[in-house]
Amino acid sequence: MNRAFYIVLSLSLFFNLNTFHLSGQDVRLIDVQDLEKLLNDKSDKLTVLHLWATWCAPCIRELPDFQKTSDKYNNDNVRFILVSLDFKSQVEKQLIPFLKKNNITLDVMVMTNTDYNSWIDKIDPNWEGTIPATLIFNNNDKVRYFHSGELQKSELINLINKYSNS
Repeated sequence: MNRAFYIVLSLSLFFNLNTFHLSGQDVRLIDVQDLEKLLNDKSDKLTVLHLWATWCAPCIRELPDFQKTSDKYNNDNVRFILVSLDFKSQVEKQLIPFLKKNNITLDVMVMTNTDYNSWIDKIDPNWEGTIPATLIFNNNDKVRYFHSGELQKSELINLINKYSNS
């Protein structure tokens, strides 16, 4: 077989090993470099980046509000990304069943770098690493707001309205 076939096959295997499929939804594994790319995104969209885990009770309480709020802004210039801090080994047995059971359809990424001190400053220099935590940003408009702790649905909507250009 030719060399191009092996390159395509290798890339296909790499991406499939780093992505889990959930009935039309992908759960992607990310590392610090992927996080940096995301945080440096220059799109026009306001990004709501929410850090959470299935073992975090306050995270679980507020997640439905993030889903409902996302549904409200579905056609606006706002995107929601959930970054799970669950262990990679728990993705198939714990995270994906949790997402299915709770009808969470937001973009989900799983941080694979468990040395949190190597990347939490990239989210916010004052963040101590507690979750839930939410970063709202739009690099194009120089918007950056960080909130550590739970957010009520009304607080989340107020922050999106305050920082969005829609």
